[in-house]
Amino acid sequence: MPLFSIFILLFVFTFSFFGTSIFDLDAYTLHRNSILVAPSTEFFLGTDRLGRDILARLMEGGKVSLIIGVGSAFIASLTGLLLGSLAGYFRGKSDKVFIVLVDLFLTFPTFFLLLALVSYVNASAWVLILIISITGWMTTARLIRAESFKITSQPYIKILDIAKISRLKILFKYYAPILAPIYFVSFTFGVGGAILAESALSFLGLGIVAPQMSWGSILSGGKDVVEIAWWVSFFPGLLIFLVTFSLINISNYLQQLTNKKQIQN
Repeated sequence: MPLFSIFILLFVFTFSFFGTSIFDLDAYTLHRNSILVAPSTEFFLGTDRLGRDILARLMEGGKVSLIIGVGSAFIASLTGLLLGSLAGYFRGKSDKVFIVLVDLFLTFPTFFLLLALVSYVNASAWVLILIISITGWMTTARLIRAESFKITSQPYIKILDIAKISRLKILFKYYAPILAPIYFVSFTFGVGGAILAESALSFLGLGIVAPQMSWGSILSGGKDVVEIAWWVSFFPGLLIFLVTFSLINISNYLQQLTNKKQIQN
């Protein structure tokens, strides 16, 4: 198991959601005499150009970034699971509507679709969760649809249909256990992708706006002073990298388990 990656994720989640109970710091306090101070014993990760503690801001921004990542990945993966399984099970008109819908969304590059949607609304954590999930369900849905087609072709599914077993029961009892590994792999990939998408939008000034903060907005705030204060952008960038890298490792591990199970079957 990727124990190191799991440890990193647990550490980052604990740091973001419970760090304020360990460090008595305020992310909004302005230290007028400590502007762009390098990491020191007084400010462990330094301060930004307004004199705000980077450590405190990373803890506060981590809550927003992780909530957006987990929330949007959950909604996107669940949407892909529902639409893909229904298209693969019912086929016919349902599958044709599914293909048209997926092709319509895939016509536009995902990031440019994100930019188009965000430019018309005032971004907040919940708005970004909705928008990122809207633009991120297609890959999961296509994978689920392909696997559902294989399951539907099995003789026992045809026998259950002939026996007039409830379709809802068939989906939950026979489809869900087989599709669950694909869902969890897509979910872990989705969390990392959503955090990167939010960070990119915030870096461009289209994501989280003040007084709210995220790792992306903190990273964006340091781009103008990166030559004289590297720590402002380095530490939020490091956290984004660690979380994304750890999630990719866990996703690869889950995918290997799924492949081994399919080979054994």
